[in-house]
Amino acid sequence: MDEHQWLAEQFEENRGRLRAVAFRMTGSLSEAEDAVQEAWLRLSRAEAEEIDNLGGWLTTVVARVCLDMLRSRKSRREESLDAPDAAGAAPPEPAATHSSDPEHEALLADSVGLALLVVLDRLAPAERLAFVLHDMFDLDFQQIGSIVGRTPTAARQLASRARRRVRGAGTGPEPHPAAHADPDLQKQRRIVDAFLTALRAGDFQALVALLDPDLVVHADVVALPGEVRGAEAWARQAITAAKGAKFARVALVDGAVGAVVAPRGKLFRALRFTFANGRIARIDVVGGPEGLAALDLAVLDDLPVLDD
Repeated sequence: MDEHQWLAEQFEENRGRLRAVAFRMTGSLSEAEDAVQEAWLRLSRAEAEEIDNLGGWLTTVVARVCLDMLRSRKSRREESLDAPDAAGAAPPEPAATHSSDPEHEALLADSVGLALLVVLDRLAPAERLAFVLHDMFDLDFQQIGSIVGRTPTAARQLASRARRRVRGAGTGPEPHPAAHADPDLQKQRRIVDAFLTALRAGDFQALVALLDPDLVVHADVVALPGEVRGAEAWARQAITAAKGAKFARVALVDGAVGAVVAPRGKLFRALRFTFANGRIARIDVVGGPEGLAALDLAVLDDLPVLDD
């Protein structure tokens, strides 16, 4: 077996892990595949005999390529609306790219966690890299520091800061008043889970039972009525136009349990709930770029816990 063939086989053994790292770094399957391909090109030009740890070398290359992608990434394109849904509009169906399978990317995003991908996308590039490599792939801070050009201590601080943001601890300004109206997050989670289940099933009675009769729904989206009052009135509209509910996932939104609508992990809408007496008393539908950018989002589901 010649050296090139041996390298190709070794690379293929590492491809799955490299793509997993790259996807969590970029949130895009096509960009992840581009990063992995770039790693292969660099490996094919490298002096293989000088590489002591091929897996580590490849992970470092992919991470650096992804870091460059994140740093140079332009603001996301605003995607057009095609039909109203319960959150205000149906999110666009995933579009094919030159190197990704939309269905595969959607499944991959869901397996990672749509809410997690949304929150990761709000981190600074170096923070995202440190969190992904340490908390999700258990790389040490010596390696991470060499990738981001920081000391191991500084890399540890990056990961710690990112972890606090991902988990919603010590982030952003004072929590939204919704967090204080009914602070039991477990109770809020049960209500929101039931809300999404009823919405997806088109169960009008179950949905209304979760809403305060005097529900107020406010939207900052031009395509929607600015305000709707009354649980039954809003529920009827929501049931008949709930295309986006399949993309919705629970998340911590401004300190309270809410939901994000995020096809393939790309934030499209956020629902902020105000709870009172065990029901949803108000829903704020946030979809404008400024409104979405101002939200304090965090992951509600359990994440792996690694030492600082």
